[in-house]
Amino acid sequence: MTHGSGARVIVTAQVEKDLQRLGHQATNQVNDFVRRLREDRTNRSLRLTPLRAAGRNGDLLLAAVPPRHAVLLLRTEEARFTVLAARQGEQAHDELSRLTVSINPISGLVEVIDQARASDTVLTFLTRSAPDDHSEPAPQEQPAAPVHPLPTALFGGYSDVTLTGLGVSRSLLPSIRRITSREQLDAILTNNVPELTRDVLLALADNTPVDEIRRRITDAWHTPGTDPEDWAGAARHPALVSTEDDAVLDALGNTFEAWRLFLHPEQRRLATTRFKGSAKVTGGPGTGKTVVALHRVRHLVAQLPPGYDRPVLLTTYNTSLAEDLRQRLRRLGGEDVLKRVRIESVDALARSIVAEEPSVDLGRTLSDDAAMNLWHTVRIETGLLHHEADFLDDEFRHVVLAGQCTRYEQYRGINRAGRPRISTRQRREIWTLMEAYRASLSASPRQTTFAIIASEAARIAGERKRAYEKYLDYKEEQGGRDLIHREAASLMGGSGPRLPYRHIVIDEAQDLAASHWRMLRALVPEGPDDIFLVGDAHQRIYANRSVLSHYGIRTPGRASRRLTLSYRTTREILGSAGDMLAGQAFDDLDTGQDTLDGYRSVLTGHAPQYWHAPDWQTELRALAALLFERHETYGTPYEAMAVAVPDGAAITQVAYALRTAEHPVPPVEIGPDGVPEGAHGVRVGTMHRFKGLEFQRVFIAGVSDGQVPHQRIEPYRLSNPDRYRQEEQRARSLLFVAATRARDELVVTWNGRPSRLLPCDVAHTAHSATALLTGHGPASNSSAA
Repeated sequence: MTHGSGARVIVTAQVEKDLQRLGHQATNQVNDFVRRLREDRTNRSLRLTPLRAAGRNGDLLLAAVPPRHAVLLLRTEEARFTVLAARQGEQAHDELSRLTVSINPISGLVEVIDQARASDTVLTFLTRSAPDDHSEPAPQEQPAAPVHPLPTALFGGYSDVTLTGLGVSRSLLPSIRRITSREQLDAILTNNVPELTRDVLLALADNTPVDEIRRRITDAWHTPGTDPEDWAGAARHPALVSTEDDAVLDALGNTFEAWRLFLHPEQRRLATTRFKGSAKVTGGPGTGKTVVALHRVRHLVAQLPPGYDRPVLLTTYNTSLAEDLRQRLRRLGGEDVLKRVRIESVDALARSIVAEEPSVDLGRTLSDDAAMNLWHTVRIETGLLHHEADFLDDEFRHVVLAGQCTRYEQYRGINRAGRPRISTRQRREIWTLMEAYRASLSASPRQTTFAIIASEAARIAGERKRAYEKYLDYKEEQGGRDLIHREAASLMGGSGPRLPYRHIVIDEAQDLAASHWRMLRALVPEGPDDIFLVGDAHQRIYANRSVLSHYGIRTPGRASRRLTLSYRTTREILGSAGDMLAGQAFDDLDTGQDTLDGYRSVLTGHAPQYWHAPDWQTELRALAALLFERHETYGTPYEAMAVAVPDGAAITQVAYALRTAEHPVPPVEIGPDGVPEGAHGVRVGTMHRFKGLEFQRVFIAGVSDGQVPHQRIEPYRLSNPDRYRQEEQRARSLLFVAATRARDELVVTWNGRPSRLLPCDVAHTAHSATALLTGHGPASNSSAA
């Protein structure tokens, strides 16, 4: 609601794309204009000029945004405005005046089409391919040149009725009919066409059946009861975002972050649908799974009765990601939403549950590195050195603790599905190591690990849930009455025992272990909207293969959804990253299989760059030169660039090389808790640390043979093929995760021989780091310039 001379202002997704193209200066100026319009629509400095009537209840206006920009607005009520487009330069007003503005009858959204630009784009390609009009005529005695058939229209097989029925903007049809190549299509799509049109055209170009497009894309956008003449109704469409929300004002100030809060219609229903029980959303990198989870939290909070409790839990697998979720939810919903939500990593949540039990003292918690060192000690003490520490740690977490094994007989008979095969003799040896490991932890001073804490928390939460269920049974026997002595004995306070949460939302679900799932299932009663999880097995970077249905989390039919549209990374980067996973099988976080089929991007760009060097030092010097060039030549902030490396040792080496380079580059390490607030410099971290992060330009260094995957897995190729395949798949997923953190540019470097996970011809097509440093080769040619 607006007051006095204020206004409600809506910003469309197309404006966001305009601002992304025009740059930060335009963004800041339009941001300031929106703020001033919101505060006082009668302010003469806004320079609002009527352009033309849009229809029965809408008017189009132009506004100058000094010094060089202008915007097109739709006014549907005295105090309601929608910003439709932004342009810059002397011709800004003329460009905005010629735009076609209409309401899409499928989506109900206001769409802005630059027909002249789209037509010019097609004509440019036709001119390129046309013969030279000034060439000399062929001599008469020469045989006539063969007649080549005219190129086939890319969308010639689809009628206007089919295209518009799928949601394609009618005003674009003349230009679409002239498209004959994917190159022309990509060029037109750079003209900021409406998202529904872009989604449909890309799917048709990929030969997706019309019925599947209608089901997967059109139906997701469809708004029943749309009136193409009702501009006031279109301006109130739920897909539009009001700039009265601080989140959108922040997005206007920083276009790179905008997609992290904006909800695409494909995602909107997932965030607001009521499910009978649990629900699962999967999808590749950049498809907005976390955005859906955040909006889901806000929706669930909006349904709560008034109160001061925190019945919604939002969790993920590590502390830095949990803090990122907190900040993003604050921007999305403000403090009113945050005060009803508990946001913690699963390990922090487990620690708090164990701490609530005064009778349980597990001792000092070891770091992951210290826990691994203890495995090395146990191996030496038992003489069983042929069982590696990392394998033992995984076996302890994902078999012994997951199966709640306390005796060898339990371990011997447990189903180890998804784990490397081992013999009976090996099981006996491994159990000996497990007992020695536990004995070392129990010795004075008592110590524990995060995995043990999670297992203990699952046990405690399970006991509380059983008490809760027993109470409900007893209450039902008494005709629904709460008894005073039962209430006094409540585990959680209130009228009788209860569980602490009504709803749990889980991000990055693929990296949670079995103990985490047992714990979470026990923290919320089974019922509508109890657990909502998002994840992607293609991005699993730990050995946490869990089957959700084994823990009472069932997501049948429509409760399992899959997102396929990426908003962050270009199609070229996604294609190269997807090749890293070729031939690999991945689960759907349950008993089914998942693929990247149909996974696509709304963005186009240039192919990733590959650079080879004769040795590590040359690679590091070239890396520093490339980073410095991106900053100095193309203006990319250092904070928008990141370097991923295979291991921790390489972080120190990269940081030193950047500081001491001919043109120094400031490095900032990505630690367990992310980077210090306000830190200035290129982010440097292991591929594991890149999970959940995004950057404008990503450099992956050290992708050499024997490093990715590490040569230590080679002995398993013959001795333990199952483990070899699993370790290689994990390396592929890590590389895939790091590569898909890039928005605009991906650069991969190596020394010696390239990793076998890279394209097979990369050794022959890569740029030379030596030539770059000596000045004898071509410039680096940033693909995101």
